Amino acid sequence: MDIFSTGPPIIGMVHLPPLPGSPGFDGDRRELRTRLREDAEALESGGVDGIMLENFGDAPFYPDRVPRHVVADVAALAATLRDHVSVPFGVNVLRNDVRSALGIAAATGGSFVRVNVHTGARLTDQGIIEGMAHETLRLRDQLDTDVSILADIDVKHSAPLAERAIDDVVAELVERGSADGLIVSGTGTGEAVDTTVLERVVDARDARGLDVPVLIGSGVTPETAPDLLSVADGAIVGTALKHDGETTNPVDEAAVERLVEAVR
Repeated sequence: MDIFSTGPPIIGMVHLPPLPGSPGFDGDRRELRTRLREDAEALESGGVDGIMLENFGDAPFYPDRVPRHVVADVAALAATLRDHVSVPFGVNVLRNDVRSALGIAAATGGSFVRVNVHTGARLTDQGIIEGMAHETLRLRDQLDTDVSILADIDVKHSAPLAERAIDDVVAELVERGSADGLIVSGTGTGEAVDTTVLERVVDARDARGLDVPVLIGSGVTPETAPDLLSVADGAIVGTALKHDGETTNPVDEAAVERLVEAVR
């Protein structure tokens, strides 16, 4: 996954407020674009290597396909993001609509997507979510795009339906699901990753000779980043980059700079 020119890459989160049609939407589309621009510019100015756009404010989430109006709004905001930053960006459409995310990324110049459940199945607050790797990979071919697929292992806010060996999950995500990267997260948004699990995922990847990066998906801070990134190949960071460490707050450029400095 040769997207980033530096390593280990730090991907900063743009957590979108509630979009039109969501329970918390305040009726101001212009404010959505303003917030997007301000967060994205603070992330890039602070030194991140990439940006992930996510409809974080749309809870409660649709389990799989989101309505057309959500796709339209995220696509419009992704185009705005593309026009205001020069770093690579990606899309995550919660809870698990990777087909829409892939289409949006391909149409707007995005470089990657995140998919919470790519293979297998997980028990979540949206019910049982099943991976759709068979559709995602075929859609990518149909769209003739090279957008990379970053797939979660043991994704946050979920539980396995049955215990399985991490080695088997890693192998299936990459060898059978054709994921381009793996993401290891804590149990919830902003929660620290279990370093034992992280090390087991990296060891499983290396033991099978798989040429994919392992990224941390939550809980990275300036204090923990150096040690964690001596194991992982990069990180997706959201909460630690916000004012007062609150996930829904605007991005704090000074916090971004502190994290990037700790990593570099």
